[in-house]
Amino acid sequence: MPGYRRRDVHPTRRGLLDGAARAFAEHGLRRSTMQSIAAAAGVAKATLYNHFRTKDEVARELLARELDRLEELVTALPVADGLALLADELGAHPVLRRLAESEPDVLTAMLAVPDPEWEQLTGRLAAALGLDDDGGDLAGRWLAGVVLHPGRSSARHRQAARLAVALTAPGQPAGSDRVSTIRS
Repeated sequence: MPGYRRRDVHPTRRGLLDGAARAFAEHGLRRSTMQSIAAAAGVAKATLYNHFRTKDEVARELLARELDRLEELVTALPVADGLALLADELGAHPVLRRLAESEPDVLTAMLAVPDPEWEQLTGRLAAALGLDDDGGDLAGRWLAGVVLHPGRSSARHRQAARLAVALTAPGQPAGSDRVSTIRS
């Protein structure tokens, strides 16, 4: 799934994506327009069209950027800390919260990725957290649930700690050196 890993982003393009995030958080995906994205970015619509042809293209690039950002945040953290941080980021993400509130069908469709893309996403998650593929899949499924029903941060942190213990149980070679903060 080549669209989920981004390259370095030009400053203008970064500003456009920041504007898109603000527009999507304010209006949702359906009600946002190229004009509202350009306005939120503080540029002319022509500038936006110089970088993106469609709103879907903007949304895909924004998603890729967010996935990269989240991956960078958790790489090298202990598993429990990484899961808790991801859960907090997803549970409070302004665009995801807006979609859950006003466009739940869009949010659900975003989470229903085909198997090859799911395997790539959970593979990235597993690598970032130091887990095996099954651990990445299980963590991904838990995080998808957090996106739909974030609950309270304290509950997410307790669940992340429990999940980390299960994912790094004795006999599980991957990630076992990264759970020291929850086993003490």
